[in-house]
Amino acid sequence: MTEKTTVIDTLVIGAGQAGVAMSEHLGRLDIPHLVLEKNRIAEAWRSGRWDSLVANGPAWHDRFPGMTFPDCDPDSFVAKEQVADYFVAYAGKINAPIRTGVEVMRVERNLNRSGFTVETSAGVIEAQRIVAATGPFQRPVIPAIAAKNQRIHQIHSAEYHHPGHLPPGGVLVVGAGSSGVQIADELQRAGRDVWLSVGPHDRPPRSYRNRDFCWWLGVLGLWDAAASQPGKEHVTIAVSGARGGHTVDFRQLAQQGVKLAGLTKSFDGDVVTFQPDLAQNIARGDENYLSLLDAADAWIARNGVDLPEEPAARHFLPDPESVVHPLLELNLSQAGITSIIWATGYATDYSWLRVNAFDAQNKPQHHRGVSTEPGVYFLGLPWLSRRGSTFIWGVWHDAKFIADQIAIQRQYQQYKDASQR
Repeated sequence: MTEKTTVIDTLVIGAGQAGVAMSEHLGRLDIPHLVLEKNRIAEAWRSGRWDSLVANGPAWHDRFPGMTFPDCDPDSFVAKEQVADYFVAYAGKINAPIRTGVEVMRVERNLNRSGFTVETSAGVIEAQRIVAATGPFQRPVIPAIAAKNQRIHQIHSAEYHHPGHLPPGGVLVVGAGSSGVQIADELQRAGRDVWLSVGPHDRPPRSYRNRDFCWWLGVLGLWDAAASQPGKEHVTIAVSGARGGHTVDFRQLAQQGVKLAGLTKSFDGDVVTFQPDLAQNIARGDENYLSLLDAADAWIARNGVDLPEEPAARHFLPDPESVVHPLLELNLSQAGITSIIWATGYATDYSWLRVNAFDAQNKPQHHRGVSTEPGVYFLGLPWLSRRGSTFIWGVWHDAKFIADQIAIQRQYQQYKDASQR
């Protein structure tokens, strides 16, 4: 070891919601640790999302148990800058040992001795344990089918900030999860001609019978579902906290002027083709929506709870022309489209973590965050332990479990038999 080498028991990589939560629980257990963040605390909330983004869950729900959002109505949806400020304040509240502006380049297990050697932009660190708290939104993904057309301005939703950020002209938004829907809606309300490519999705009600859907998932036990339903692993969720929160309604979007199409299939020069699956995708989203209403009604009847009935929630607008006669082909030039926004999600990037904790597809192998590589832990991933694992409150509970496992391992390692005492 050189003079620049830092020695620590547990190194947490990433200071977003996962890293801050991890630090709180490690601190409570008096486990020496350090949190490294290559940017600022919760940087992705500030610069990796569009300007008008708000949390998709209400303030009373999407928070850590130890602190509420200051000066916020509990039922409001907090703006992204306030969310980032919340994590900065929380880190200060728990006195989290966070070093910002430090990038981790490589982590390798030591040979013939315990722990890991970590190469960073600020020198070498020796750690007994590694917590990868970088979350699921590390590398924006644009599919290989993307248009090979230099005339079209193409960006991932992570690079979109506001309507004026795009060149004049129409916009094709590919992907109808929460990001794609909200961006398409914002662009259309700003006066842009907008096309929205809609794939398979879940579409929960924003609220039903005077309760937010986050509340319903809680009382119905759905946040604690331990595994995704088969076929639902990669289905996006269309939900929005924008403009005070509202249920995403593709028929309403079409009525206000957004042009809908099915899943994007391919590009050939100026021509984009779509799958003929728009009606099917919307119908399955409706099924998901109605299933939660049915479960909520059954829960109310079973528990004798007095909540106002809401029959209008089951009334749908008529199918728009774009559903009845789906758009299968579109000439971008003729339509006046100058930009494509790819709201197509993210991939993880653990190229810096050189350990035996990944399967053949480079996906982390773990049980509730405890990886197949002893001493390595993952935090903040979808379905890490339950459906709620990627939500702010969910990652806090996952971090508590991982911290407990680290404490147990430390107890074993610190044991000395009678002859050593």
